Amino acid sequence: MDGWREIKLLAFDVDGVLTDGTIYYGPGGDAMKGFSARDGMGISLARAAGLKTAIITGRRSPMVERRAEDLHIDYVMQNTSDKLAAFSQLCQDLGISMGEAAYMGDDLNDLAVVAKAGCGASPADGCAEVREAASFVSAYAGGHGALREWVEYILKQQHQWDSVLSRYMSGMAAVIQ
Repeated sequence: MDGWREIKLLAFDVDGVLTDGTIYYGPGGDAMKGFSARDGMGISLARAAGLKTAIITGRRSPMVERRAEDLHIDYVMQNTSDKLAAFSQLCQDLGISMGEAAYMGDDLNDLAVVAKAGCGASPADGCAEVREAASFVSAYAGGHGALREWVEYILKQQHQWDSVLSRYMSGMAAVIQ
């Protein structure tokens, strides 16, 4: 698919994409989520390639705010009941078409965005309808490297992978010396 080369924005859901979808509640009722460091590196790679990043999620969570801050995610849209409207508005605000934006989601509340995005994606364990609508289905489950694989695929399609990789390798060489 040639559309991958046009991508300027990577947007994604949280529960089921950045996490495995499990929500833990502590004794005090506090919710906790686990995030994959590999997926975090994927977001860093996307940003290193000059892509904008965005979270669009139906829940509001201080853990999401913290993770987004740690990863320098450009846009964080929480408590979003209409993800397609939020995605469309974000594209409009950035002056890009939805065809220049990619979205990864895993469940029915992501389906419209996956279907309308220039490049919709799903983790391996996304619901059947989302996987069927997606242009890319990861071999990995949500929260276990799906987002990282997706980012690598996009960067390779854009012929940016070698450049991004060499920047990381030269940075590692400086640390090793």
